[in-house]
Amino acid sequence: MRRVRYQVACSLDGYIAGPNDDFDWITPEPVFDFETLYAQFDIVLMGRRTYEIVHAMGEDFRGKQVVVASRSLRPADYPDIEIVSEHLETRIQALRAQPGRDIWLYGGGDLFAQLLAWNLVDTVEPAVIPILLGGGVNLLSPRGIRQSLILVRHRAYPSGMLLLEYDVRKEVNRTAVVPE
Repeated sequence: MRRVRYQVACSLDGYIAGPNDDFDWITPEPVFDFETLYAQFDIVLMGRRTYEIVHAMGEDFRGKQVVVASRSLRPADYPDIEIVSEHLETRIQALRAQPGRDIWLYGGGDLFAQLLAWNLVDTVEPAVIPILLGGGVNLLSPRGIRQSLILVRHRAYPSGMLLLEYDVRKEVNRTAVVPE
């Protein structure tokens, strides 16, 4: 079964973007092999807000199936991606059951919180950038749930970036939160 992996850059104080959705503070780590990471996924899953930001920048996630959770985007306007507006939990379960590589949960604290509530996140993998932003978009929505994690791996890079990997301890009886 495919894993859903929340692999995201975040500041030391827990933000995945600055107050204006800025992410210019995420500097490349020369030693980090992004291509190897990228090759581990064949589906990229994100929320509407994240999609609109990366789409505006021209990112097309070459060779990946892009799935966007949104109640407001119209599929006819975005024929090259899959927009899921209803039954998101069921759709993600179906994607997980298909053969293939892992699913990259790409940004979005609200979507991350919802998938945690549904027990659909397998790993949390923050790349902690050595910066304090003091505000912005949270790694996990403030409406998120408490979740136990198990440290699997960690690596420090010359720039001071820390790559952490945690398995999510699967639990029952979740309270759902609803992202936009």
